[in-house]
Amino acid sequence: MLTEKELLEMSDNDYMNDQQLAFFKALLLQQKEELNKAIEDAKKSLSESERNTDLNDVASSQEMQQLYLRTVDRQSKLLRKVNESLHQIDSGEYGYCEITGEPIGIKRLLARPTATLSVQAKEIQEHQEKTQGTIKTE
Repeated sequence: MLTEKELLEMSDNDYMNDQQLAFFKALLLQQKEELNKAIEDAKKSLSESERNTDLNDVASSQEMQQLYLRTVDRQSKLLRKVNESLHQIDSGEYGYCEITGEPIGIKRLLARPTATLSVQAKEIQEHQEKTQGTIKTE
């Protein structure tokens, strides 16, 4: 398995070769496992907080429940993106911008393994969101 340093040192001609795809697949599978565990932990905490509610603590209990629900929602969305990225690896589409077809880049994928847009395409999208008021997230 490649290290992050070895990955960054590879030639642009090697972009998304088998070794790089294996690296990102392992990274995404690890992230998937961590997200599944975090979601289960949050759900468990949510059910425990519902059972252990003291009438004097209802407000703080409801606040904690909202926090757990937001956590589960956010992590579930990220889990969907991780699964989509794993599917892209299997289909040979991973690492390429869904708008331009250009390489997303190793550095960007290391920072955000679920990225589907190149930096330039993302900047254009964000500019359009600001000027047109639409909200579309990667």
